[in-house]
Amino acid sequence: MSEQATQQIDLEKDRAAPGASWGFVRRHMREYGILVALVVIMAFFQIMTDGILLKPINLTNLVLQNSYIIIMALGMLLVIVSGNIDLSVGSVLGFVGALAAVMIVNWDMNYVLAGVICLFVGAVIGAMQGYWIAYWRIPSFIVTLAGMLVFKGLTLWLLAGQSVGPFPRGFQLISSGFLPDLFGGEDINLLSLALGVALAGLILFLAVRARMRSQAHGGEDEPFAFFAARIVIVVGAILYLAWMLATFRGFPNVLIVMALLIALYSFVTSRTTVGRRIYALGGNEKAAKLSGIKTERLTFLTFANMGMLAALAGLVFAARLNTATPKAGLGFELDVIAAVFIGGASMSGGVGTIVGAVIGAFIMGVMNNGMSILGIGIDYQQVIKGLVLLLAVIFDVYNKNKG
Repeated sequence: MSEQATQQIDLEKDRAAPGASWGFVRRHMREYGILVALVVIMAFFQIMTDGILLKPINLTNLVLQNSYIIIMALGMLLVIVSGNIDLSVGSVLGFVGALAAVMIVNWDMNYVLAGVICLFVGAVIGAMQGYWIAYWRIPSFIVTLAGMLVFKGLTLWLLAGQSVGPFPRGFQLISSGFLPDLFGGEDINLLSLALGVALAGLILFLAVRARMRSQAHGGEDEPFAFFAARIVIVVGAILYLAWMLATFRGFPNVLIVMALLIALYSFVTSRTTVGRRIYALGGNEKAAKLSGIKTERLTFLTFANMGMLAALAGLVFAARLNTATPKAGLGFELDVIAAVFIGGASMSGGVGTIVGAVIGAFIMGVMNNGMSILGIGIDYQQVIKGLVLLLAVIFDVYNKNKG
């Protein structure tokens, strides 16, 4: 018998050995843990709210209420994976929303042009902060804390302490609009349903293909029972969400934007050289630098990207409120950072996924929504969210020490 055949038999024995499945789960506790946590939390609030949580109108509100948090969580993940943090995102969101209001409402500027300018301004803000962090080695905590204070003050100055609005209808559609049904469905948005089915099919196809490639190359093989359970949960959730939203008003426009961003950033982090280098930077900056990675430029780009996404979130938030207020974005940075950590990112950098950050954001969103429906006061809500964040960080430290 050849040596290759002998190795293959040994591999199959290891996979079939008692406790192998549990060993795999322990090594991937982050991925399984957050998915199970989301399912459990949603089931809990679905029961406690007598089914209100998963009604179509509430699911739509859940998407709209968390859209700007999810958008910023995508950028925050890259910042945290690179070993940094950004405390200014809430203030940048508020500032960009105020800037958009001044240009569109006060100056009568076309909202498309104003939106492009706002995205550019957000990228410049992020780049300015990234410059001091990357090239002057000033801790990101200090730079972005200063940025948080600066842009809070600039927002108050720009709005003169007053709310500015309303926005034109076209601008509002960014957040309050819905995907039109091109197929002419009467009681159901057929286009939204078709897109949901197509997305579920694509995810199923990609998951099966990835598993087959892993098996072909002798990679670590996820036990089939866990693979099947994970796929059933994800695909089932997408189909259910698509059906519920299609029977109401269809997919919100902002959901399409989020889906495209999630797909783009998932591709960048898992399939590109830049993504792998960001993880290397957070894992060990000195080793990354010695291997030829331009760590300063990567850090600079992650903050520029974060600023642009904060600006996009600012436009979405302003469009949803139909006004810009001096207090917009207050405390949003805490929800964004909490979402990323709950989603499995490590405090020390180098660990985290886009999907995990999105799930973490939905966990925070479901908790906010569910507790509001139950009439739990904002004081208790803050206490509960703080404890959940603390548990996520303790879980991260425990896994690291155990490893």
